[in-house]
Amino acid sequence: MSKPFHIQDRILGLLRLFSWRPPATGVLLVSAGGLGDTVLFSLILPRLVGLAEDGEQVTLLIRREAAKMAFLLPPELTVMAIDFKLLRHSLKYRRKQFRGLFNSHYRLAVCTDYLRHPDLDESLIRAAAPQQALAMEPRPWPKHDRALRKNRTLYRRLFDSGPLHVDKVVRWSRLADWLTGTVEPAPTVSIPRDRIAGTAPNDSPEVMIQPFSAVKLKQSPPDLYRQIIDRLPSGTRITLTGAPSDLDNNPEFKALLKLPNVEFDPATFADLAAKLMAARLVISVDTALMHLAIALGAPTIGLASAAYVGEIVPYAPEITPPNAHILFQPMDCQGCLGACPKAPIDGMYPCIAGLQSERIMAAVDAVFRA
Repeated sequence: MSKPFHIQDRILGLLRLFSWRPPATGVLLVSAGGLGDTVLFSLILPRLVGLAEDGEQVTLLIRREAAKMAFLLPPELTVMAIDFKLLRHSLKYRRKQFRGLFNSHYRLAVCTDYLRHPDLDESLIRAAAPQQALAMEPRPWPKHDRALRKNRTLYRRLFDSGPLHVDKVVRWSRLADWLTGTVEPAPTVSIPRDRIAGTAPNDSPEVMIQPFSAVKLKQSPPDLYRQIIDRLPSGTRITLTGAPSDLDNNPEFKALLKLPNVEFDPATFADLAAKLMAARLVISVDTALMHLAIALGAPTIGLASAAYVGEIVPYAPEITPPNAHILFQPMDCQGCLGACPKAPIDGMYPCIAGLQSERIMAAVDAVFRA
């Protein structure tokens, strides 16, 4: 069934047939993933910047929330942050963004995502109407497969990046090989430290813990973190971190702040970066901070679900740095991509509930004392 924005899109498409715009120039890269995806995508960006011809500008279009990781991006990029919620629900906002993209008249647009939505990221490619558009073959999505097949006409060429489960960085690296015509090894998950402004304050915590997830079923209970804190040497400075609202949304974690030398830091990712680089240990659920900490070289223990095994975590061996220690419970249903087929256990995905505390404590002992 058509939605109001579908009707508007068709009208704008007809009007574009009679619209003037300047000669095509510049490169538009569309990356519609979240915060963690943006950390990992930043590893590939230096190669994609090379798609620009002399004097051309490269523009990276990302979700508005992902712009919190913009400090990791090459400085020569122009960043365009789009609110995908407004793009779907505000005709005025959608119209404004579409007109801006069309008037920019890019020589080349590349949709870099394997998972694509026909009414969101692909609609942006259509609105831009570049001289040439390229992309990967999209991930199968039964709900949208028909529209995705129809949208194949948006692209001059489509790249077959491999089967359903391929490490995300490896997949992007293959795309970069195809786009640039040069073959390079997939990059290790590591960001140059000189890309981060500032130095860690003298009172930086020795241990940083991110126990919160937007998906509560991915969270371990507060008692696990109490065990971890009790395991650390007396006097260890410990910071729990997360969004400002995380403690209000998870009040059961407030008791941890009553323990000695434990505090909460709701700082932005950019402000936390220097502290992460100075930490002796970072412990995090599978979320953006985990990827950021690993990429910045912090000794990191990731407490991951099995949902994205083979695609995100654990990383492929060839891109895994020595500071990454990602723990997950193997499952017969692993790789479900977030569509868990099993009933929760004590408010957790079964793969999270299956993470044994003894295994986690052994990892804490080994990494903290390394």
